[in-house]
Amino acid sequence: MTTIRVLVADDQMLVRQGFSVLLNAEPDITVVGQAVDGRDAVAKVAELKPDVVLMDIRMPVVDGIEATRRITAPADAAVKVLILTTFDLDEYVYEALRAGASGFLLKDASAAELAHAVRVVAAGDALLAPNVTKRLIAEFARLASGPRAPLKERIGELTERETEVLALIAQGLSNAEIAEHLVVAEQTVKTHVSRILAKLDLRDRTQAAVFAYETGLVRPGGA
Repeated sequence: MTTIRVLVADDQMLVRQGFSVLLNAEPDITVVGQAVDGRDAVAKVAELKPDVVLMDIRMPVVDGIEATRRITAPADAAVKVLILTTFDLDEYVYEALRAGASGFLLKDASAAELAHAVRVVAAGDALLAPNVTKRLIAEFARLASGPRAPLKERIGELTERETEVLALIAQGLSNAEIAEHLVVAEQTVKTHVSRILAKLDLRDRTQAAVFAYETGLVRPGGA
């Protein structure tokens, strides 16, 4: 069994310890370290090489958004960042997703939800399916400036079917749901998703969803 290595970054000791206890109780997850702020998180990632970082947004010294940006910036960065937030429409979460986070989780999530989220992002997928995540991306895409021309031009690099798949990703559909919707094999969808990410130079499905909203391919509140 492959063990998922996790770093917990939060300025509140009780939160760090609580998440650590819950995760260490899972047979396939181990907490390799804790960070007290964003700068500490960046340093601990370099030192401990975790697979997943649970990242609080509001932290002193360096906040979770900037820490996420620094951690995911290298082209070969393999670590995934899962944002922790108190509110399902936290004003900073959208920026964190744009900065490279693979998804977000509410701090009051159950132990099962926490473990599931860690496994999802560690597997290279994005925590996008929950309705709250889709609503958040739509809400803050609405607040962003209009579609940017350079991004819209990049949509032209996709085939018609790839564009269709991208729109469905942004609506929160899983590969299986997209396959059912398009009446194709799930493996075919996986191939389309891989090509979309490669062509647009995106990290994962969450980044693809943000891209789809920012280009105007999907309208906030539309799906």
